[in-house]
Amino acid sequence: MIEVQGTVRGIVSYYWEHEPSRWLEIGIVLHEAGSWGRGIGTRALRLWIDRLFTTLPLVRIGYSTWSGNARMIRVGDKLGMQTEARIRKARYYDGQYYDSVRMGMLREEWEANRQDSDVRS
Repeated sequence: MIEVQGTVRGIVSYYWEHEPSRWLEIGIVLHEAGSWGRGIGTRALRLWIDRLFTTLPLVRIGYSTWSGNARMIRVGDKLGMQTEARIRKARYYDGQYYDSVRMGMLREEWEANRQDSDVRS
């Protein structure tokens, strides 16, 4: 659950894409458009990724979005994720085709980002 000043704004989740490979996918939903573009999702996913890498024996974490969701792609960029795949014209919405975009981060990239953050603190 994502709570901001006593109000539930959304949820984060995860599921195993392939547990034997230690490959986890994450998700986030912010319930109201008024919560978008305020850094809430970036902060929530940063905390969620930290928690998952800290508590589970993961090799990678990823998520999928669509090319029409520029905010979600920017969140991945801010978190140090890489665009790993683009599946062309995989999503149809409101009369238009969009690409599916897969973002991901390896444990060693997360660890390097944490060390960089510790140095700046």
